[in-house]
Amino acid sequence: MEVALHPLRLKQLLHLAASSKPHFLFGNIRPLFTVRCSSSSSAAGTAVVAGGRNRRPPSSATSTSDREAVRAIRIKKFLADNMGNMVPILAGTELRSKGLDPYAYKWERTHTADQLQEIYRNLGNGEELTTESDHVSIAGRIVARRAFGKLAFLTLRDDSGTIQLYCEKEKLLSDQFENLKTLVDIGELSVCLTSFSILTKSLLPLPDKYHGLTDIDKRYRQRYVDMIANPEVADTFRKRAKIISEIRKTVESAGFVEVETPVLQGAAGGAEARPFITYHNSLGQDLYLRIATELHLKRMLVGGFEKVYEIGRIFRNEGLSTRHNPEFTTIEMYEAYSDYESMMNMTEEIITRCALAVNGKLTLDYQGVEISLERPWRRETMHNLVKESTGIDFTKFGDDLTAAKEVVLQTLDIGRDNQTKSSIEACPSVGHLLNEVFELAVESQLLQPTFVLDYPLEVSPLAKPHRRHAGLTERFELFVCGREMANAFSELTDPLDQRERLEEQVRQHRKKIAALVSEASDTDNKNKDMDDGAYEVTLDEDFLTALEYGMPPASGLGLGIDRLVMLLTNSASIRDVIAFPVLKTQQ
Repeated sequence: MEVALHPLRLKQLLHLAASSKPHFLFGNIRPLFTVRCSSSSSAAGTAVVAGGRNRRPPSSATSTSDREAVRAIRIKKFLADNMGNMVPILAGTELRSKGLDPYAYKWERTHTADQLQEIYRNLGNGEELTTESDHVSIAGRIVARRAFGKLAFLTLRDDSGTIQLYCEKEKLLSDQFENLKTLVDIGELSVCLTSFSILTKSLLPLPDKYHGLTDIDKRYRQRYVDMIANPEVADTFRKRAKIISEIRKTVESAGFVEVETPVLQGAAGGAEARPFITYHNSLGQDLYLRIATELHLKRMLVGGFEKVYEIGRIFRNEGLSTRHNPEFTTIEMYEAYSDYESMMNMTEEIITRCALAVNGKLTLDYQGVEISLERPWRRETMHNLVKESTGIDFTKFGDDLTAAKEVVLQTLDIGRDNQTKSSIEACPSVGHLLNEVFELAVESQLLQPTFVLDYPLEVSPLAKPHRRHAGLTERFELFVCGREMANAFSELTDPLDQRERLEEQVRQHRKKIAALVSEASDTDNKNKDMDDGAYEVTLDEDFLTALEYGMPPASGLGLGIDRLVMLLTNSASIRDVIAFPVLKTQQ
């Protein structure tokens, strides 16, 4: 599915205007191949399309039977394997019988399509180039083919872009022109002009040019076809690569060192999430795919590193949505002798530099909402945001959970939403309730970049207690377009406090499981919450041991790269920015 052009003379690619072939000029359209050599720009492409009087070609086969028929025809075009490796009844046919190998080993090319467009951008109308230096060799995929008697036009696409190819029967050796017309299918790699060679033969037809690949599920399952049929999809992944590269440049310019930590772990820590569990045969024990990189990166600080980061995959055995995929990519970074104020500045720096790298500006449109990334971004406490949105002042409740729940249920417009009511009633503390109200009433309203500060201690087991406000922590989360983008703390370094909080987290989790088991037995029905919550949470004793050797004061940040790419590429779903997202197996 790669195509190569063997000594391509730009004279042949660009000379049609001088050769005066009136039956290819329609109306007052200028001669073909003028100024530029791309079929998608200037009058050249227009004239070729007009040559068919805007007729659409027959639709590509879409049914299974048609698809198999096309595949059989294409196999027949190349099968002639004397070694007997192919289907016997089809052996001995066209391509190999003509001395053409349908699956090449290598091709030497001199230019990409984009390079040719750039080098010859100033070529004049009808100007011919015939010098030896203008002989080029290029490679790519043939995505369109149009034959007109003794002339043929092909559109070649490589990783850099597209370029139109022009072939005259007289210019090709022996019977190569007929081979070109009859053996090269749309989607096939080939060599054209003075000579051509097939590098790879495609057996399956591409989606119809005019309708494209529109089945969303098929686009995700066959991303390779999606990228061929919809070039803008590949552009998204190029931008993703550029974003990750810019993140690395930004943090390394600030002195951070990239490290790698284990994916397989003896205890799943650093977040509260259901892990994937596997079994190691030689060790005879269960291992967990990591749900965060945090605890091992903090071990690096204990060991003497002062600025570390890791970009890596995280795995959580939880639900799927437009925002969630079971495996996703984050950057986590930790800096000794700093606090969460430092990480707010770093977060702004990373995201603004990424925006400039891929879009060249700090204003963007995300799903119809205009977002400004101009610094500084808003910084506000969770208490104040909840009060601003709902009128509820949580500072008045102290530890009176009952009073807080009554006010929340009276204030929020819950109606008959029993699930929301149950979530509120299940909150075990005022801190949990404050966080629940924030998620219900405030989060979705935070469209412009906003740092939400000072989370309750109960929902932040790894964050340092706030130095001025009891019951709170020095923690922030960044929200853009109503979505969490980043999470950061002044890191907890007191090993005794850390042990107490993690043990409390384990107790709360076991209490939750017990309640779910009781509810399931009462209703004699195992519900989804039971499935999601019924996993064991254990202490990472080695991490607690590491803290007892002394970890310097530090701040840490976790930034979701997939969600950042969604924002900067205007992608509605996380599946649009993950090349091969997790999907349910088709039966």
